Amino acid sequence: MLRFVVIDPGHFHGALVQAEMYEAVAPTVQVYAPFGPDLLDYLGRINRFNRRAERPTRWQLEVHACPDFLERLARERRDDGGTTVAIIAGRSRGKLALIEAALGAGMHVLADKPWIIRPEDRPRLAVVLDTAARDRRIAYDIMTGRFEITSILLGALARDADVFGASLAGSLDEPAVVMTSGHHLMKRVDGAPNQRPAWFFDIAEQGEALADIGTHLVDLTHRTLFGDDAPDPAQDIRMLAARRWPTRVSLAQFRQVTGEARWPDGLAGAVMGDALDYWTNGRLDYAVRGVHVRFETVWNWEAPAGGGDTHHAVFRGSRARLEVRQGAAAGEHRALVVVPEADIGAALERRIAALQAAHPGVGLARHGAAWEVVIPDRHRVGHEANFAQLARRFLGYAERPDSLPAWETPAMLAKYFVTTEAVALADRAGPR
Repeated sequence: MLRFVVIDPGHFHGALVQAEMYEAVAPTVQVYAPFGPDLLDYLGRINRFNRRAERPTRWQLEVHACPDFLERLARERRDDGGTTVAIIAGRSRGKLALIEAALGAGMHVLADKPWIIRPEDRPRLAVVLDTAARDRRIAYDIMTGRFEITSILLGALARDADVFGASLAGSLDEPAVVMTSGHHLMKRVDGAPNQRPAWFFDIAEQGEALADIGTHLVDLTHRTLFGDDAPDPAQDIRMLAARRWPTRVSLAQFRQVTGEARWPDGLAGAVMGDALDYWTNGRLDYAVRGVHVRFETVWNWEAPAGGGDTHHAVFRGSRARLEVRQGAAAGEHRALVVVPEADIGAALERRIAALQAAHPGVGLARHGAAWEVVIPDRHRVGHEANFAQLARRFLGYAERPDSLPAWETPAMLAKYFVTTEAVALADRAGPR
């Protein structure tokens, strides 16, 4: 049976992995961390999971809170049998050191993104992945977007040449792929207001959106366009332009979302007047195998009533344009829309029929010249449930390390090449 060891929990994504129980995982969890608000927040979330009325969990936590938690972990948790899984989610700067420590102790690793936020850490990431492969350990980052139903169906349609055709190349001014991702600093998670640590607002610790949210956008783009054929950064990727701009956060808002009464010293350089310039919004243009791609990620303070994070995507092919729409105009659920550029009706119906085996009830609704892919609610499990779906996939790899697909490692290296180079480009471009 596998066992969880949680290392320095600092982001709620780590706790969401434990929002459900798993048959393959023992209920007793070891937690190694310094004592402080990050640890207390994690403990509170697990307590709420254990005490909720519906589907309560049964986690039993054994907490080792001390300043030298990594040294203690190394002394106490050596695992030569490959039965221990380290869960790591927190500060992005320094995350790779935690991953290295867990692998050095013989553990598999499930770690939240981003693993790195600066280009100079890419060689070290490559060594980490090589080490994991050599020791038959799984080192996996949390890409929940792969399990979102519209992303799955989008990829199936984009890789059907009779429906999508070939991806257009586009240009810098008119990219073939465009994605915009909207997020909110004040939000609710698992039914409760989500308090963020003060360091979340330090892009040197957390990483800006190009390095953080950008991991999901790059992962989705490459998987949609190329499936299991991961691009090679040296041959296939050309970085074009990137820039960043701030979201202004007042001290009152900062107090509300962090619980801190004053600006921490580490944020002093970003405080202008009575507000913080949170430099996390970004835009990136790059080309992959000749296809021009544009991402834009934006953080606002709070979603409107009944709203949430938003995601929009456009993939332009020679036979169809595929669009993911979300927001007030499309409803809060993501909608997948197919806009034909050729006579694709019969091919689209064949593809949707073929998808019934894996996704029963998926259908088509005609809206003028376009089709919307009808997705039954049972397939829309929600962002938080995607964590359990990903965890189950990862646990299968941990039990059978040889089952990890060969494309996973090159895909991760390509992804972090794009995101870290985007940060470097934005640095050179300067403030907007």
